[in-house]
Amino acid sequence: TLMSLTLLHKLTLSELQRKFTAGDVTATEIVRAYFLRVTQVEPKVNAYLTQCKEAALAQAERLDQALKGWRKTTPMMAMPLAVKDNICTEGVRTTCASRMLDTFVPPYDATVVAKLRAQNYLLLGKTNLDEFAMGSSTENSAFGASRNPWNIQTVPGGSSGGSAVAVAADECVAALGSDTGGSIRQPAAFCGVVGLKPTYGRVSRYGLVAFASSLDQIGPITKDVTDAAILLGAIAGHDPRDSTSANVPVPDYLKALKRKDLKRLKVGVPAEYFADGLDPEVDQAVRTAIEGLRELGADIREIKLPTTDAAVATYYVIATAEASSNLARYDGVKFGLRAAESKDLLDMYLKTRAEGFGPEVKRRIMLGTYVLSAGYYDAYYGKAQAVRTLIRQEFEAAFQTVDLIVTPVTPTTAFKFGEKAQDPLQMYLSDIYTISANLAGLPAIALPCGFSKAGLPIGFQLIGRPFEEETLLRGAHAYEQATNWRAKRPAIR
Repeated sequence: TLMSLTLLHKLTLSELQRKFTAGDVTATEIVRAYFLRVTQVEPKVNAYLTQCKEAALAQAERLDQALKGWRKTTPMMAMPLAVKDNICTEGVRTTCASRMLDTFVPPYDATVVAKLRAQNYLLLGKTNLDEFAMGSSTENSAFGASRNPWNIQTVPGGSSGGSAVAVAADECVAALGSDTGGSIRQPAAFCGVVGLKPTYGRVSRYGLVAFASSLDQIGPITKDVTDAAILLGAIAGHDPRDSTSANVPVPDYLKALKRKDLKRLKVGVPAEYFADGLDPEVDQAVRTAIEGLRELGADIREIKLPTTDAAVATYYVIATAEASSNLARYDGVKFGLRAAESKDLLDMYLKTRAEGFGPEVKRRIMLGTYVLSAGYYDAYYGKAQAVRTLIRQEFEAAFQTVDLIVTPVTPTTAFKFGEKAQDPLQMYLSDIYTISANLAGLPAIALPCGFSKAGLPIGFQLIGRPFEEETLLRGAHAYEQATNWRAKRPAIR
């Protein structure tokens, strides 16, 4: 089986599932194959902050024993997954890539993790991210950046960079990320994999360390669209422990993939997303993908989303305001880091936060505190909420005439390390095409649609109506089946 073991990591989730269900491969073999792969590539890409090899092996052995008598499997059973390190895992360190939570071990599982655990998934480890999910490059991790497996001189995107890298480099079969303004879709596009941000409220946020509570959503990062449908089905659903979780039935997402064409599907193209600042290679690849959708039978229409240019500013007011409030709990008293030497309580607060938080997190807390302060609340926060409503209304109007909206994911392909680190505004603009879906609470998927001359992946984005992930998956799957971008793998060995 050694030959097959060296190839196991190349399988998609659905392929691995079939092999495991048929009994062609044991859970123990799966874990060994993946950790063999992790050992090979992890020193080059730094996708994981914590590896759970011993626990995964023990779990796999228990599963194999239990299946000896009677082989009944569930969709996620023995599937080797990675989880972004801002999602709580009972008994497994959860750091948010911050010094503040360096030693924090949660006493409970996030709901998404509990759902996967109930199906006997295998947790391979916790993945790297921008500290507290704040960033677009994973350069803000307190434990060193992750590297893009297509070119280790370039960033993998962020904040779910580690999860996207782990999937692209075959260090797990699929991963969970979180998306506040593009943090699943942007790294997925940079790393040539599929990233899905579900509708706000579709997946429970209980146990996700909060950054901006009205924007955050957990979702899958996978090798293909079928896998995204499988993983979304495993984590979606109402959760009484999350007051923002929607009580909407979860459909069978795999059923949505049966249709091969896009006949009668109306797809909108917003001119505002193809304006200045979009790299010509990205522009070209996305326009070619739009033609591909047309060939599959989609009815392509021009639409208008005029407030798009205000999205970044709106997002950075609302997200930082919510962050400054959410991060107030890290004060050295309750959990996490506490400054060693301090003369009184205030001094301890100040020192703990000065030592525990990195520069980007401090910047966002300060911005957020500023926009919420008495003299500026109406001028900034109040206005941003009004613009947010406007953005949502524009999408609602657009969805009267179209079923899906197609856009680029990012203005450029993956950029080099340090290229935007000195200019926060340039960095913030790398989320310009993804932010609106979060502000409006809409589902959106990023998937590969080409490569630049330098060999870096290019992705495009489909945005759907609230809770219509099926339409999103159907459109993405039809395009994916008609093209062969996913066949190309990164060169990292």
